[in-house]
Amino acid sequence: MLTVHVEGRDAIQAAEGAKLVLALEDSGIDVLHRCGGNAKCTTCAVEVLAGDAGAMEELEAAALRNKGIEDSSVRLSCQIRLHGDVSVRLIKTAASTGLEPGTRPQP
Repeated sequence: MLTVHVEGRDAIQAAEGAKLVLALEDSGIDVLHRCGGNAKCTTCAVEVLAGDAGAMEELEAAALRNKGIEDSSVRLSCQIRLHGDVSVRLIKTAASTGLEPGTRPQP
């Protein structure tokens, strides 16, 4: 099991290879994912504070560019497969925005 440190919250455990968005949601964290984990809406974006979030694929990079997000530490949690411990800061949550989380992303 890997450890995901979420700023301002308790650390959570996740299986290697799990999508970060699902690890967060399955641990009771109200992360947004309005497009169902398809790298289109960027509502599931997190700031990676420490650890290796893996390489960014073009689909994710294009979605971030299209929204004007240029900070290389900002990643889409729906596109991160966990392969080591990471520390993240949530950017948006259902509670902070008043939005429903969205359709559950596919594993």
